[in-house]
Amino acid sequence: MFLFLLHIIFGVLFIYLAVISAYFLLVSVAGRVSNGYVYSSFPEQKKIAVLIPSYREDNIIVDTAFKAIQQDYPRNSFDVFVIADKLQKITIDKMRALPVNVIEVEFEISMKAKSVHEAMNQIAINKYDIVVVLDADNVMSPGCLEKVNHAFQRGFKAVQCHRAAKNKNNAVAMLDVISEEINNNLFRRGQRALGFSSSLIGSGMAFEFEEFKKIFSLPQILHNPGEDREIDLQLMKDGIVVEFIDNALVYDEKVSSAAVFEKQRLRWLEAQLNNFKRFFDADIVILKNTKTYWYKLFQTLLLPRSLYLLLFSFIAFVFVVQYLFHYQMLFPSFHWWFVLLGAYIVALIISIPVKFFNKDLLKAISHLPILMFTMMKALIKMKSNRKEFLHTPKVHTGD
Repeated sequence: MFLFLLHIIFGVLFIYLAVISAYFLLVSVAGRVSNGYVYSSFPEQKKIAVLIPSYREDNIIVDTAFKAIQQDYPRNSFDVFVIADKLQKITIDKMRALPVNVIEVEFEISMKAKSVHEAMNQIAINKYDIVVVLDADNVMSPGCLEKVNHAFQRGFKAVQCHRAAKNKNNAVAMLDVISEEINNNLFRRGQRALGFSSSLIGSGMAFEFEEFKKIFSLPQILHNPGEDREIDLQLMKDGIVVEFIDNALVYDEKVSSAAVFEKQRLRWLEAQLNNFKRFFDADIVILKNTKTYWYKLFQTLLLPRSLYLLLFSFIAFVFVVQYLFHYQMLFPSFHWWFVLLGAYIVALIISIPVKFFNKDLLKAISHLPILMFTMMKALIKMKSNRKEFLHTPKVHTGD
């Protein structure tokens, strides 16, 4: 009886991993062979508001704001707004010396969504067509706003830029860089190739001004640490497709330590859990007759890749145990699990840009066990009702 139950458990796990591996393989190939639209400039310019929420980022925000105003987009067609939450006075004074709009906010419990909501209430609604959202460490590549404008001129109301690495200073950072590029292929480039919306990342995003203001006036988002996931749900409700601009790079600082990695992944895991619950709320479940609803619900069931590697490591351990004690625990046989692992790894390899296949990749892979353990710690620390924002400090200016 025990062996029968064990086989049922492993059988269900095998089916789940088979579906996930097949999905990853399909989307990775679609993303790699896809020739997405190449954005450049457009003769007409929409008016853009660049929002940079900053919470205790005194060491980098002035540099970020300075680089933002240097964008090669007509200067009279965009303005930069820094949302200053608990910044030092000297930092605010430095930014006020720049042609930057500083909006000071203060909350008992700081939250990015609340900061953006306050800023949107202070910005004239009829002055701008587009809102671009950056993190306090983000640096836009030359031509970024031109390409965003081009996408909106083509009729899109929401876009995700290609977030790329600002730093590759150690093995942990390299793993984060590679993870980001895999995500870009799977959840942005690949999804667009299959006709679905690009997934949002939380920064390097752009939206139609009125739509964005409407979303950030909703109670569902104001106390939500995973505001990008709530935005995604609201866009789904409004039938808005998110475009991915592959050649509009937004440089972002990558995690350089296991401690920061743990805090960041903890924040992501909690946001994913809360997002899963939202699919069964009355305002979202009414969309259950649409393919987009089920596709996005399926995506909330995807685990972080390090947890999949942990599962496969566990299967390998079980195989060793059954080999040593001659007790057939796995179902189906190990050969099928090996095929499954191979399909999963191939999907990831396809998604990694060729330029990353070097000795640094090998060094990064050697640190995977550490980060897998760190992810387990984050899983244990999860809270479904966390209200405060888990801040991950940034230090790299990109110089």
